Formats: sequence, structure tokens, C-alpha cells
Amino acid sequence: MELSVKETWNRLLDQARGRLPEPTIRSWLEPVEPIGLENGTLVLAAPDEFAADWNKSNYAALLSDLSTQVVGRRLEMSFRVMEERSRRPQMDFFVASPASAAGATPVKAPAWSMPLNERYAFGTFVIGKSNELAAAAAHAVAEAPGKAYNPLFIYGATGLGKTHLMQAIAHAVLERSPQTRAVYMSGEQFTNEVIEHIHGQKMPEFRRRYRNDLDLLLLDDVHFLERKESTQEEFFHTFNALYEAGKQIVLTSDRSPKELPGLEVRLVSRFDWGMVADIGQPDLEHRTAILRKKAEQDHLELTIPDDVLQFIAEHVRSSVRELEGCIIKLLLFASLKHREITIELARDALSDKIRPAEEAGADAVGRRGGPSIDRVQEVVARRWGVTPEGLRSKARTKRLTVPRQVAMYLARDMLGMQLVEIGQAFGGRDHSTVIHSLDKVSRQLARDHSFRDRVTQARTELSAV
Repeated sequence: MELSVKETWNRLLDQARGRLPEPTIRSWLEPVEPIGLENGTLVLAAPDEFAADWNKSNYAALLSDLSTQVVGRRLEMSFRVMEERSRRPQMDFFVASPASAAGATPVKAPAWSMPLNERYAFGTFVIGKSNELAAAAAHAVAEAPGKAYNPLFIYGATGLGKTHLMQAIAHAVLERSPQTRAVYMSGEQFTNEVIEHIHGQKMPEFRRRYRNDLDLLLLDDVHFLERKESTQEEFFHTFNALYEAGKQIVLTSDRSPKELPGLEVRLVSRFDWGMVADIGQPDLEHRTAILRKKAEQDHLELTIPDDVLQFIAEHVRSSVRELEGCIIKLLLFASLKHREITIELARDALSDKIRPAEEAGADAVGRRGGPSIDRVQEVVARRWGVTPEGLRSKARTKRLTVPRQVAMYLARDMLGMQLVEIGQAFGGRDHSTVIHSLDKVSRQLARDHSFRDRVTQARTELSAV
């Protein structure tokens, strides 16, 4: 009796278990669905294009060899992307099905709107101390758009969930009122729209589109409008028209309105009219909860043990995006090495993200066993005649600015700290401020010999620790 396609695949999986580690089977082959047998080729549907390519490169030959034992003849393996997932982002290991993503339903947006991501719903957003205010404000806006917190301005470093919350608002509003005219776009796209309409002499169409035909405007990365005078002029009038009509405006940025010097004062003041909420770095408990949520969504609870999730949460602290990236890298590494996922495997797979001193439990010691961030601040402060407390303060006096920038530079260069970590160590400054500081010190080192000697002396003292 000839086997069905599904029976053939199930027997192939059983045979593969004798040749491949169980985590590999669970992570890569079990999510595959058999969809047909065409001219001696077993057609298999993978969750996304990356998984299809990975399975083809790593397991297709083995499965073909095993098929001889299962059906008595060799079958070729063809991996394709599942039809309903063909438009989803690649490398997306953490997407709940549309039915489970807090009821989010696909909504047809205007052609000039960026598409919403179905995974960015309230049901998949993990709330902790670092984002609870922003999440509460987002929920309030979704419940009463145009009435509660208008505009809503969410700011924070890259990868902490600003876009997730913004799009969750849109999903919730559209689920309740499908007729809502909602547009999501980036500051860059808004700028390009202005340029194109000016060039095509179609500004009346632009103004009608953004000021009369919208109920909900979601503008991501509003800091992109800095120093773009014509774009800011148009957005100012767009903002006023929507606000006066009671339409909801949601904005995100990497900095608070008052820390956007390239924006006109009149725009900054309007951003402050509603609710300004920040999203900070998640603490240990929050990071652990995020990782567990992601594991649950992709059914990885049996693949990745809790102690491994805890290990990652303890050692990767910069952003939610990086936490997710670690899971992806860990899965790939385990599959490549054909090993069970353990803490030791995680230590090997994520060695570029984990400093040795952190593994030993010394939270502030550098990547190469160097000085702590406190020691860097202490040495630099003493050599520049200020206090470590001053370097960590919010003060922006000239007397503190230079040594603070030098200390940031040495923290990056000697400790290998990430931008967000450095910002947190110096009074909670955002990553763009850190980037500016590093760049300024680098340029001054290249042209100022006395400054370079002074920094070198500080580096030498720190290296002797």
C-alpha cells in the first residue's frame, strides 16, 4: 500500500531522528509541512524563505538518502515557503499566528502608507518597569484616539519597542473601527513624500492627503526631520490640521522632544502638548520575561531550557532586538554543531556578546579583564580635575563635557561597552549623544597632540590595573 505524503514525511522524520539531534528536528524539520509529491520530488512547505534555504542546504541530501529506506526509492526534496507566510519578514522566528496576535487582523492601508507588521500587537508586547508608562499611554490612546494623550510621543534607544507599541495602537484601533483611515510611515518617507510632491508641483494633493484624509497618523523616527526646513514646515501645518480636527497623532524618536535641537521650537512645543513617554533598557526580570514570551510564541520551550534563557538575560542587556537576535543565533549554532542547547553551547555561540568578566559575575569589568567603568570615570575625573559624580550627572557645563566624552571613549575602546550601556553609565544619555562624544574625541585625538598625550596617560594608568 502506497504511503500518503504526510505518512511519508512522518516516517522520514522518524528516520532523521537517528541521524540528527532532537533540537535540530524540532527547530528546523518539525515546522515543515508536506504539501505534495511531484515527479519523484517531495514538496515541503517551510515557515519562511530563510528556513527553506537552510533546510535545502543542510538536510535535503540526507532526507533524500533516507527516503530510499522509507519508500523504496530515492525522492528529491523541494523546500518552499508556506503560501500564507510568503510575505512575512525573513528570519522572523518570533511571529505568533495572526489568530493569536491579540486578535490583530490584516487591514488594507492606503498605497502610500508603510504596511503594518502583524506581530506588533499589544498581545505580544511584554511590559516591564522600563516601558510600563509608554505601554499604558499606548493602551489609553488605542481606547480613545484623539482624546487621550494627543499627541503621544514615545522615545528611547533603538530596539526597545517603540515601533511595536506604535503599530499596536493602529492594530487595536483598526480592529475596533475598520473604517479608520490610519497611516503609518517613517520620518524619512514623510520627507521623501514632501520632496516628490514639491518636485511634481503636487503640494495641494499632499496637503489634502495628510490633513483631510486621515484619522490616525503614526510617524516613526521623527528625529529624521531635523534640519529639514521645508519638511518641518509642512509637518507643522499637518500637525495643526490633524490636532484641531481631533485626529490622533503618534510619534517616536530616539530622543525626547527637548533633545532634538534640529527641530523648530514650535514643533517641539507641540510634541509636548500630549504625553511624552520614554522606553528604557529592560532589567533582568523584564529581559527574562521577554525571552520566555518569544520562546512560547515559537514553541521553543522544549528546545531552549529556562536556564539558558536566564543566562542570555543576564549577559545581554542592550535591547529587545538583540535578545531576539541571540535566540536566532543560538538556534543556528546548535543546528550547525548538531548539539543540544545548553549554557555551555550558549556561551560558545554568543561569545561576541558576552564579556568574560560578566560570566564571572563582575558586572562592570571589561571584555579583556580590564578596568571597571567606575575606575575609568575615577581616573579620567582626577586627571581632568572634576568628580566622577560630575561625569555621571546631567550637567552639560564645558568643564565636564570634555572629560565625560573622554571617559565614554575609553569605556568603548578599553571595555568594549555597547552604546546604550555607556549612555546609562553617564546619566542615562541616549546613544546618539554617545556616538557624538566618541566621534568628537576621535577627531581631537587626530589633530591635538597634547590632548592625545593626556588621553594616552589615562589609558596607561587604566591598563596597569
